Amino acid sequence: MPHLLQVEGLARQFKINSKGVIDAVKGISFYIDTGEVYSLLGPNGAGKSTTIAMISGLIEPTRGEAFIDGYSIQREPLQAKRLLGVVPQEIALYPKLSARQNLEFFGRMYGLSGSMLARRVDEVLDIIDLAERQHDKIETFSGGMKRRVNIGVGLVHQPRLIYMDEPTVGVDPQSRRRILDTVLRLRDELGMSVLYTTHYMEEAQELSDRVGIIDHGEIIAEGTVGELIRQVGEEDRLVLHVGDQVLPAGLTERLRAEVEGITEVHVEQHMPEDALSPDTILTILAKRGRKALPDLLQVAASAGLDVISVEVREPDLEAVFLHLTGRALRD
Repeated sequence: MPHLLQVEGLARQFKINSKGVIDAVKGISFYIDTGEVYSLLGPNGAGKSTTIAMISGLIEPTRGEAFIDGYSIQREPLQAKRLLGVVPQEIALYPKLSARQNLEFFGRMYGLSGSMLARRVDEVLDIIDLAERQHDKIETFSGGMKRRVNIGVGLVHQPRLIYMDEPTVGVDPQSRRRILDTVLRLRDELGMSVLYTTHYMEEAQELSDRVGIIDHGEIIAEGTVGELIRQVGEEDRLVLHVGDQVLPAGLTERLRAEVEGITEVHVEQHMPEDALSPDTILTILAKRGRKALPDLLQVAASAGLDVISVEVREPDLEAVFLHLTGRALRD
């Protein structure tokens, strides 16, 4: 059976000056089947939004192709676009109109009218859980509510595939939860396919049937969450915060040599909010991390390092990204 979305070698270059170009996306390929949530997981600037823009027909690829239910997004754009809904990262609504008026306006743009339009707007308002606020102007809504209406606009014409580009960025925890529940409902109750881009590991881990990890314009790993996590085996992730201390010379080598089970040691700096200096963080992959922790702390102390706090995390997608790239996903 053909895939609902088939992406084949999509690439995009941008000219940055008279002498050079930048490769924003470097020939990526993936597919999505009917009733599946596929997440593109990667840091800001990895190429997620550019990929979505090419698949949506907003920008032309430098090379490659994408097909929606067999229709080429380049050669048959009208047929392909009828099957998709797009939820951009930026809010694209009319603030002086109500939620219902926005949905009606965009529904008419898709060719809906009369009783069919009214019925579909009612259904979408139920999906995004805003029926009680449907007559209120968008300008009175919170950021999370605006994002839910943004999702509704992408759903009003009943697409088979919907793209959501970082839909939870900048929203409060309650609104974020509602958006995630909406994604699950689209798949589980309505049988829709969702292409979801995010840099939040926990979102991809919760929502996805499959995940493509994207970095520097390339998909560097792909599979189910379980398949990806198995790439790092049964290693725990030990995260040590040491504040603004300078790491003792040779510490990482001592940790690998003297603590049983340690396989990787990564050092990074993170600037906490309202802090005057960065927090140095040691992220250590270790088999049976809880057992290795006492020896690890003893070696650190003997080297003159004062560990401020320690977190022990079981294998997850963050560990996979760290293993593949040598840095944390937030970088």
